[in-house]
Formats: sequence, C-alpha cells, structure tokens
Amino acid sequence: MPELPEVEVTRRKLLPLAVGRPLFLSHQDPFRYRGTEKAQGEKVLDLRRRGKYLIFALERHELVLHLGMTGGFRREETPHTRAVFRFGDTPLYFTDPRRFGRIWVVDPGDYREIPLLGRMGPEPLSPAFTLEGFLEALRRKTPIKTLLLSQEAVAGLGNIYADEALFQAGLRPDRPAHTLSQAEAERLFAAIREVLEEAVRLGGSTLKDAAYRQPDGEAGAYQERHRVYGRAGRPCPRCGGPILRVRLGGRSAHFCPGCQA
Repeated sequence: MPELPEVEVTRRKLLPLAVGRPLFLSHQDPFRYRGTEKAQGEKVLDLRRRGKYLIFALERHELVLHLGMTGGFRREETPHTRAVFRFGDTPLYFTDPRRFGRIWVVDPGDYREIPLLGRMGPEPLSPAFTLEGFLEALRRKTPIKTLLLSQEAVAGLGNIYADEALFQAGLRPDRPAHTLSQAEAERLFAAIREVLEEAVRLGGSTLKDAAYRQPDGEAGAYQERHRVYGRAGRPCPRCGGPILRVRLGGRSAHFCPGCQA
C-alpha cells in the first residue's frame, strides 16, 4: 500500500493542482528526499505515473516520488507531515507515518538511483501490456504471485490487487508461473486489468488504518469489494469455504483453496 490504483487516483487529483505552477518543496530529511533543492521554483509541466511511482516532469528535472507503505497527500498538516509541496500558492502536505516514502530529483530519464524504474514491466492499463508479452513473462518457475509482485512482468501490482486478480482468475498464488495453461494465463491477464480498472474507478482501497486517503481527504471504496485480501478465516464469496492466509516469499497471500487451483 499504496498500489497502482491508489497512486493513479492520487495522480489524477494532483494533476489540476500542480501542472503549470512552480513547485516549492520543504522538508528536513535529505536522506529520504534527495536533491530537492534542484527542483525549487521549476514549473510542473506534467505528472505521470510509472508503476507505484509518481513522476513530476519539471522544466529541467524530474521529481520522482514513491509513497512507500503509508505515504499520501493531505490538504492540512498532520503530526506525520514529512514534506510540504507548494504548487504556486497551493500547499499540500506529504504525510507518511512509517517514513518509507522517498523522493528523488533527477535529470529527465536518469533513474540510476532508482533501478526498479529501469527494469519495470509494462503498465497493465496501457496498450503496452499485451497477452503475448505476458505469456513470455510467465515462462518462469517462480510462484505466480511472487512474479506479479516483482514488477517485472507487469507494473504496479502489490499484495491487494495480486490477491484479488488471482482469485478472479481462479488461480492459487503459489502455483509456479510456468505451469499455467494458455486459458489460465488469458484469465489472469484479463483479471489484472478488470480488477485495477474497477479499483481506480472506486478511488482505491482505504484499509482499517486509514493510511491511504485521496488528496482531498476522501477515502477509497474498493476495500468493500475485496473478496480474499484481508479476509482470512472468513467465507469465500463463491463457495463459502474459509479463506486461507499463507506466507509466500516473505509476503502474505490470501486465497480460497476450493476456488483457486
């Protein structure tokens, strides 16, 4: 958290506030927020998303922001405000209780400090995400959920939406990727897009800790559609059997053993 839907919703809410205005950024953490002095006063030309990263295109630089596990923007300062973004006269407060968020100011396209950006897979909501490319990525012996979380087969998926897409496709998270049939791979390919599109439409997922909220303070609503994520021990919405939670590659995975094979 936040994953692709939450970052995309944040991007869409920030876009009209930021683009065309000069950026001023203040903070007291040069270790986590690097090179920000280079961005001061530069006009924001565009705001893109790549996987779970926001990329502010400035006049001479790019500001790359990763929200971490608990990062997000608020209209008002909070006890966990870590940085203040001012777009012209409009302040927005970057809040991050667990301090995993990061900021880099780099020359355009120079992501040597952020190597994941250089090897990230295609955006799942773009034409670059093709069935042919996805089938090629699945030719590994890695568990399918681990592969999805690697960001190399497809960008932006995390625990929530990988679990939900695998449930929709009827696939166990611990299945080796290379064992998926053509039909199973096609189901998963479609499920990834469908789950993410619906999550973006509903504003993302705001969990019990309420760490994620949209920049205008509104909560997401997709958590009300979760069918397996965070539902360990509760009945499967399809078969009524209990949802299981297991550890897989150091991460949790939620699935229905009766509906996912």
